[in-house]
Amino acid sequence: MNRKDFIKSAAVLAGAAAMTPLASSASVLQGKPAKRVTLKKSLGLGMIKEGTSLTDKFKIARELGFDGVELNSPVDYTMSEILEAKSKTGIELPTVVNKDHWSSPLSDPDPAVRKKCIDSIAKSLQEVKEMGGDTVLVVPGVVNEKVSYEQAYITSQQAIRELIPYAEKTGMQIALENVWNNFLLSPVEAKRYIDEINHPLVGWYFDIGNVLRYGWPEHWIKTLHSRIMKLHIKEFSRELMNSKGLWEGFKVDLLKGDNNWPVVMKAIREINHQGGWLTAEVNGGDRQRLKEISTQMDEIISYL
Repeated sequence: MNRKDFIKSAAVLAGAAAMTPLASSASVLQGKPAKRVTLKKSLGLGMIKEGTSLTDKFKIARELGFDGVELNSPVDYTMSEILEAKSKTGIELPTVVNKDHWSSPLSDPDPAVRKKCIDSIAKSLQEVKEMGGDTVLVVPGVVNEKVSYEQAYITSQQAIRELIPYAEKTGMQIALENVWNNFLLSPVEAKRYIDEINHPLVGWYFDIGNVLRYGWPEHWIKTLHSRIMKLHIKEFSRELMNSKGLWEGFKVDLLKGDNNWPVVMKAIREINHQGGWLTAEVNGGDRQRLKEISTQMDEIISYL
């Protein structure tokens, strides 16, 4: 069943779902109880500032309570290096971030630029499969003075459709994220964008923190619902943004910004999110700093 048909069927069962608000639509359709929402902790590889080898860095992450690490892709290591480090440490590699979607956006008017990005994302899909993961983060498009909003919308959707055969071949997910790219600025629009593509392997990588500049993450979570494939975590302070400058808003530790974590986690629980991972995307550091982040994430997850 594709996503659009799934949503239509779920709407018919809204009354039944209301009786059991923690049950997912899929569970109702299949007559099965909803799975418990669980989140493992992950962090970006670049956050680990200690260790000289990949194995060292993965080991540090494991020792500090992280279950996974997120790499940028196409990767700068050989796949054998990555898999050896994974095997030696027991770390998981559930997701990668494509690293060419900024320099060669899927919304670029030049077909050659878009082709470069499509080829890069196709490689990321293959790499994350080899790592044993399931999701590639992709910035869907960039709006600027040379690329209009409407142009970015149409062009990027077409480029993502061109990527679907690669997603189907690998079985991997393409998860789109809002990263202050002046594009898809409301949850309603993001939902529509995904539904128009209408493919089960294309969804959303929701960043809890990025949207605080112009909204509330719990609203996005409830609207995007089952379209959310994975979760990034960071904090943001509107007071710092307003008093010191836009990007200063990110210079605050987890639990010290404007995220209402009990409310955010309640929204994640209510949509019965089954992506399984909460990945930190904040300033890292040495063991002490990473341990602080791990502890902060434990407290946030405890609100589930």
